[in-house]
Amino acid sequence: MNRTEFIIATAIVLFVAFCMGWFANWLVHRFTRVSQSDIGELERMAQELHEAEETRDQAITYLQQREAELTNQLSQTEAELSATMDGLREARHEAEYLRNELEKAQG
Repeated sequence: MNRTEFIIATAIVLFVAFCMGWFANWLVHRFTRVSQSDIGELERMAQELHEAEETRDQAITYLQQREAELTNQLSQTEAELSATMDGLREARHEAEYLRNELEKAQG
């Protein structure tokens, strides 16, 4: 193999290597390319996710307000029950006292 044949063979090998590299690059870009429909779908999904998060936040706020209202109502009811029980206890003591006084007066 003389010098000219060596240069031609090297040029052919380099050209084939270049073509294989270009083809591999084309394949990679072909399979990893994102289409416009995919981008639109991703934007739609992002918007729906944002709306769902807002709805969730509103629901959490409503539930916290409702829980605070119910807790307040429960504490008021417990206070009323305690006052009623105290009044009933006093009334029973008074009734017992009056019964004892009546029995003493009759006996």
